[in-house]
Amino acid sequence: MKIRRSAGALTAAVALSLLTACGGGNAAAPSSPGGQGGKTLVIDTAFQLKTTDPARMFEPTGLLIDQAVYDTLLTFKGGDVTKPVPALAESFTASDDAKTFTFKLRPDAKFSDGTPVTSADVAFSLNRVKNVKGNPSFLMAGLTVTAPDPATVVVASEEPNTAIPFILPNPALGIVNSAVAKKNGASDAEGADKSDTAEAFLNKQSQGSGPYVLESYSTTSQVVLKVNEKYWGPKPAYSRVVVRNTQANVQRLNVQKGESQIAVDLSPEQAKGMGDLQVVNGASPNVFFLFTNDNPEISKISSNPKFQEAVRYGIDYQGLVDLAGEGAVQAPGIVPSVFLGALPAADGIKRDVAKAKAALAESGLQNPTVKLNYPSDVQVNGLNFGDLAARVQANLKEVGINVELAPASVQTALESYRGGTEELGLWQWGPDFPDPSNYLNFLPGQLVGLRAGWAEGAAPELEELGAKARTTVDDTARSALYVDIQHKMNEGGPIMPLIQPAQILVAAKSVTNLQSNALWLVNVRELG
Repeated sequence: MKIRRSAGALTAAVALSLLTACGGGNAAAPSSPGGQGGKTLVIDTAFQLKTTDPARMFEPTGLLIDQAVYDTLLTFKGGDVTKPVPALAESFTASDDAKTFTFKLRPDAKFSDGTPVTSADVAFSLNRVKNVKGNPSFLMAGLTVTAPDPATVVVASEEPNTAIPFILPNPALGIVNSAVAKKNGASDAEGADKSDTAEAFLNKQSQGSGPYVLESYSTTSQVVLKVNEKYWGPKPAYSRVVVRNTQANVQRLNVQKGESQIAVDLSPEQAKGMGDLQVVNGASPNVFFLFTNDNPEISKISSNPKFQEAVRYGIDYQGLVDLAGEGAVQAPGIVPSVFLGALPAADGIKRDVAKAKAALAESGLQNPTVKLNYPSDVQVNGLNFGDLAARVQANLKEVGINVELAPASVQTALESYRGGTEELGLWQWGPDFPDPSNYLNFLPGQLVGLRAGWAEGAAPELEELGAKARTTVDDTARSALYVDIQHKMNEGGPIMPLIQPAQILVAAKSVTNLQSNALWLVNVRELG
C-alpha cells in the first residue's frame, strides 16, 4: 500500500487499522428527522485514525473527520479534484513563476467560538504543520507562509510549485483558532516537534471554523460531531454526525438494516444486491503497482531489462481488473485517471505472452525463479494483496517465470520495502494530494524509485523530463510532460502500474448529494 513520505508507501494508518478495526458496538443510533436534536447521520468505516489534530493527522478517517471540522484556504467540490475552489480564501493569485501565491480571506469566516478567522491564524496553522514535523509536514516542505495584513496570506515556494493550490485543500492544513490553541500548548515555532503539547486538547475540543465541531473522540469506537452554531456558511443538513469503527461485513448489514446511512469500505462483491440503497461506484485514486528490483546487487534476475520486459507483457491486466470487481480499471500509467496528466485508457499495456516469452529468451535467463513480497494482512478498497499476487504468479508462470509468494505482515513487509531489498514487490500508492507532481516519487532516485532499486542516473532522459515537469507552470505543458513520462515508464524500467480498484460508497436513499472524493472519501458538508 501507500506509505507517506514520513512513513513510506503503504500508509501507517493502514497498519493502525489492523489494531483498531472492530464491530460497530457502542455507537449512537440515528435519530429521526426533526425534533430537538434534528437529524443524525451515521457513517460506518473501518478506522484508520490516530488523531484529529490537523498538524499530526494524515490518515483516511482523520481526513474525513477534519474536512468537516476545519476549513482550508481552498477546497474541492464534490468528487472533482481537478479544480481547487474558494473556501476560507475567497480568491487567490499566482505569480508567473509559480513561486508566490497570494490569498484574500473572506471577511465573514468565524471560528466555533465566534472570533473572526484572520491571516495570523492561517500563518500559524500552516507553519505549525511544518514545524510539528508530524505525518503531514511534508506538505509544507519548501514553503513559507506570511500574513502581510489581517486579510492577506502569502505562500511562497523555494522553486516553482504549481501543485500548491492542490495541496492546500488537504484537511491536514485546516486552520485552527491560534489564540485558543496557543493557550493550550500549540506552537508554530521551530522546535514545535518537541514543544507543542496541544494534541490532547485538540482531540477533545476542536478549534476550527467548519460546519461541525468535535463532540467526542475515540480511535477505537466512534467519533461524534455536532453542528457548529457559529458556522459562517450554510447550515448543514445533519445536526449530528456519528463516524463508527466498523468492519466491512458489519457495515453491509448495518446499512441494509438502516442502523447506519453510509457504508464506506464495501468491496464490489459486498456491494451487490443492496436493494433500495444507492451505490456510488467509481475508480479509486489508489494505484496498485508491481516492481522488479533494478539493483543488480539485490537481484541479477529482476534487474535484467529483458526480464522486466517479460514481466511487463506477461501480466494479464484485464484479468486483474476483473478480479478487482465492478468499478475497477486498469491503471494505464502511474498517475490516476482523475488527475491532470493521466494517460488515456487505450494507452495501457496489453498482455502479449509471445512478446513476453521472446523477451525472457533474450534475457539469457533459464526458468528464473524470483520472490514476490507483499503485505498479507491488509486490504485496499476491499481487495487483498494476496489475491492479486496469486494472479501475477499464475500469469508469469505461463511466460516461464517462477514466482515464489512471500506474504508478510504489513510491519514486516514495510521494512523490506522501505529498505529497497525486495526482489519483486506488490504495493499501492494513494495520493497525498491530487496533482501529478506527487507521482514524480516513482522516478529514478526518488522515494518509490529507490525502493524499486531505480537509482539516480538510471534513466537520464526520464529524470530530465521529471525535473522539467516539476517546475513547469502551464497546465497544458505540464500535462504533456506527465504523459510523456508515463509513456517512457511503460516502455522500460522496473515499475508496472496494474489497476485502480473500485471506490464504493453505499448509502440510504435519504442521503442526497453523495459523491466520493479522492482525499476525504465522503464530503459530510455537502450531504443533504
